[in-house]
Amino acid sequence: MIRVARIVQLPPGIQRLLEEAARDGVRNMSLLIAEWESGVERFDAPGEALFGAFDSDILVGVGGVTVEQDADAMRMRRLYVLHDWRKRGIGRALAQAMIAKGLESADFLTCNARATPTAAKFWEAVGFTPTNAPGWTHVFAIR
Repeated sequence: MIRVARIVQLPPGIQRLLEEAARDGVRNMSLLIAEWESGVERFDAPGEALFGAFDSDILVGVGGVTVEQDADAMRMRRLYVLHDWRKRGIGRALAQAMIAKGLESADFLTCNARATPTAAKFWEAVGFTPTNAPGWTHVFAIR
């Protein structure tokens, strides 16, 4: 049974996500860990959150929402699910938690889906629309 929960510390298992993402050429886990350890981003500002997806006690995915700089919006970031747990709805469950949290603070959400070839299709499947805005590839608006 998969459980999605807010996390306030990087949990055991984050190293596995880091290693797999690095093999994929995806930097988001290394950025997550570096920014967390330096204190630059802890997903603890008002409206922000980091979520983990757990299969029993095994961390199988993460994703967070932060305040979008210079915009009245929240940003989806650092979503990653381990290969062996993909195609089970875990990414969607994380995204739904991220979107719900983001919409508590703003009616406009952003993301940058350039990390992988499938990222854009994923964000579109959960309700985001492509955009040409600088720094964003997709937006979700309830305005």
